[in-house]
Amino acid sequence: MSNSEPAIDPAALRLGQRVVEMRQNNGQTLDQLASASGVSRSMLSQIERGKANPTLAVTYRIAQSFGLSIGEMVDDPSLGSPIEVVHGSDPGNLFRDDEECRIRTLSPLHMEKNVEFYELVLAPGAALSSAPHFVGTRELLTVTAGRAAVVTEASESALNVGDSAYYRADVAHSVSNPGCEQLRAFLVVTYS
Repeated sequence: MSNSEPAIDPAALRLGQRVVEMRQNNGQTLDQLASASGVSRSMLSQIERGKANPTLAVTYRIAQSFGLSIGEMVDDPSLGSPIEVVHGSDPGNLFRDDEECRIRTLSPLHMEKNVEFYELVLAPGAALSSAPHFVGTRELLTVTAGRAAVVTEASESALNVGDSAYYRADVAHSVSNPGCEQLRAFLVVTYS
């Protein structure tokens, strides 16, 4: 490398690799990413090649177009621990906890843009009703104890221990406990 060539900044190179990776994972062209982020195609090209050090505002707009925070955009997963633990004793993992319903997050919170994993406990006669989620959202409910009724639009399914139901969650839906004993289930929410 000659003295006139600027040294490649490792952070800019990493950000560029991450933008390429995210853009390709989303099946986007540079033009589509430029349109979605409001960052020019030429600037995106320079960023992807590690030839530009974008401002915080530009990085923010790119991250937002992927549905990420700046931290998630620049995070290098290889630098962290290879095992993430969600502790059952952490009250921050309780989404809801009252006499009728307990929902505990089992997946790391940063995954919530792709998949959510919950433990659901419903008292006899209790229900968990949900408004429609984002278009394309689906839920998979597996009963481990008790009985469940899943209602979505005009459909209803009765579930017993060991049964699973996969259903649209981008419409109004509910899970209820029609039985006399506590319902325990695992709920997986996926987004497309």
